Amino acid sequence: MRRSPKQLALVLLASVIFAATVLGLIPLRMDMAGFLPPAHDVGTRFLLREVHGGVASSFITAGIEGAPPDQLARISRAMQDRLGQNPRFSAVLNGSFSTVGNDGLRDLLFTHRYLLAPDATTRDFSATSLAAAFSSTLDSLESSAEPLLAPFILRDPTGAFPDTLRQIRPNVHAEMREGVWFAPGRKAGQERALMLFRTRASGMDFAAQKDAPAVIRAAFAAAHPGRTRLLLSGPAVLAVESARAMRSDIDLISLASLGIVICVLYWRFRSLWVLAAIGGPFLISLGMAMIVVRLCFGFVHGIAFGFGMTMLGVSLDYPVLLIGHRDAGEGPDATLRRIAPSLRLAALMAALGLSGMIFCGLPGLAQLGVFAATGLLTAAVVTLLLMPRLIVTADLAPNVSGPSVVLERAERLRHLRGLYLVPVLGALAVLILHPPPLVTDLSALSPVPAEAKAREAMLRHDLGTPQSARLVAVQGQTAEQVLEREEVLSPVLDRLSRAGFVSGVQDAAALLPSSALQKQRQGSLPDDAALSAAIDTARNGLPFRPRTFEPFRKDVAVARIQSPLTPDNLRNTPLEQGLSPLLFDREDGWWGLVLPTEVRNMAALRAALARYPGVLVIDLNAELRSLTAYHTRLTLIWTLAGSAAAMLILFLVLRDLRRLLKVLGAVGSVMVMLPAILALRGEPLSLIHFVSIQFVAGVALDYALFFARPQLDGAERARTIRTLLTCNVMTVLSFGCLAFCHTPLLREIGLTISCGAFLSLLSAFMLAGQKPDVAAQGAA
Repeated sequence: MRRSPKQLALVLLASVIFAATVLGLIPLRMDMAGFLPPAHDVGTRFLLREVHGGVASSFITAGIEGAPPDQLARISRAMQDRLGQNPRFSAVLNGSFSTVGNDGLRDLLFTHRYLLAPDATTRDFSATSLAAAFSSTLDSLESSAEPLLAPFILRDPTGAFPDTLRQIRPNVHAEMREGVWFAPGRKAGQERALMLFRTRASGMDFAAQKDAPAVIRAAFAAAHPGRTRLLLSGPAVLAVESARAMRSDIDLISLASLGIVICVLYWRFRSLWVLAAIGGPFLISLGMAMIVVRLCFGFVHGIAFGFGMTMLGVSLDYPVLLIGHRDAGEGPDATLRRIAPSLRLAALMAALGLSGMIFCGLPGLAQLGVFAATGLLTAAVVTLLLMPRLIVTADLAPNVSGPSVVLERAERLRHLRGLYLVPVLGALAVLILHPPPLVTDLSALSPVPAEAKAREAMLRHDLGTPQSARLVAVQGQTAEQVLEREEVLSPVLDRLSRAGFVSGVQDAAALLPSSALQKQRQGSLPDDAALSAAIDTARNGLPFRPRTFEPFRKDVAVARIQSPLTPDNLRNTPLEQGLSPLLFDREDGWWGLVLPTEVRNMAALRAALARYPGVLVIDLNAELRSLTAYHTRLTLIWTLAGSAAAMLILFLVLRDLRRLLKVLGAVGSVMVMLPAILALRGEPLSLIHFVSIQFVAGVALDYALFFARPQLDGAERARTIRTLLTCNVMTVLSFGCLAFCHTPLLREIGLTISCGAFLSLLSAFMLAGQKPDVAAQGAA
């Protein structure tokens, strides 16, 4: 008759309250910035700082398709009208750029046109040049465009204002149709209207960004789109989509893992009280893992929590091993004497198996490692110190125990362990002849699905935005210094462009010349007397009244004495939105970005700009590869350190060379076969796979240590097989759930660990377990 499980119920209740309190007090962070690595040099520091909070991360690109061009243009204009007044957005662009509706900006640009216009001919006020300009003005006034041109053309006969407007238009390569942007080169019936939004918050600020895509979609719906389709992308959209996908993945993992574990454990033990007993260590370990990660990192990322929930199948191994090895009526000390040494060693080995993940230097992976290690060690401690007397009080034990004919037959397969080396040698041949390629960037760490990345690349290509992978960053103490340095670089970049090394350069100095250049242009303007004489000479023979160009003369007189235009003058204007991604203030000074549309010769660009101060030529792909190499080295170093520590501990604890070789042989076979299987997938291996493989090594050690325990009788060997099989099924199925996640990182972890866990049980059973005749001799 079973004794009272009251104490067990109280412990379970306390565990539930503890875990619920921790989960309620520690929120999960879902934004991508929480998963980015730290920088280790100037280039990666600049890169990651701008990814975290740079202006470029606040842009959203949109495509509208599925209707004739006139309908797409109508929807685009309706969305611009609706969202242009929304405080979430600082810019809503669709190609229909004008100063209409912003009289302040129009007047500012018109007043400063002679200081801003890039074409020097607009400031050529010689009599000959003015005569040609006046003649062209006359033709324009006699054309159908006269109502539009009349307000300013007589004040600006040389066209400085239109030249200024052309310079500040967003530099995209989209086609203008129906007055808005369209993707170029698309067939009839496949047209796509394009829009570009800029949010006031950074793209990595998830809390501020989470509503922006929904607001855009609402504006699209309000435009009566019919059957048209809206495509959205950009850092802000990807941050929201990845967070939503992660939340969905976490819900899936939590429910699926819980369901799997409950079903497997009930099938094995046929007791709800066993489920209650096993749930206690898990809930305590989950709460402790949340607390430790929060203390170490300041927050808990959703991916770390999702991985921790998957660890349900591993952290439960320890209470399952305790209950699974207990005979009904057996006291707590008797069971512990048989399994406690192996259990303690297995928990330590599993934690050491996470060393590469913990110390790889990547915050996201480090959180996963700390979460998992804390959970495993806590579950082991609770199992060893708290659980024995509780399960004795409730008299919990497997409903099926003792020897089994089926299991004894299975053990005879160990006589064929020599044949098991065949697939191991085959896997070794695969690794030698067809080594898996390695990922050369950190794309595997991104929680953004591949289809979302493809959509972003497509919309960027349609807009023809600059090649963001290669750029020039110019640093200065002030905005003026940055603009002056960019102007010094301009002729160098022009030479590189003529040589075909770069093309389509954009920079802040093209939108807003430095004060020094504006003053230089100002100094080239003629005095009032010289300009008046040139005007009189130029209008001879043309039907203009003597004072027709008096406003023009007065504007030039004002331009000669006005203050240069600076970034401060552009605040809260649409022009600030075009300038701010290219010129911005940071803690270490002002920075300007020079963005080529294409860089064909990076070496030539570096060599040409090497001698200029404050200039940093950045290849983002190279910087990402540098980050990968740096963190891969850290991972390998700590993996080797963890492996060496594990080897030393095993040698000191086991003190049995034969048993040690059996354990290492089982683990080694897994370490050969698992990478070979991953290589056969044709997918490159990344840092994710390396740290997952090391974790599998810890699981393989767990199984091998229990199978390699000496002097097991038939009943004990059967209990070991049943218990480890139960643990393995939970681990394989729990991590197998990750294969259905939308988040690529979780998916790869799940595939690697579930496959590795299955191989670990198989290898440990075949190579570490004792042959039946040897076991019988030991028992005798």
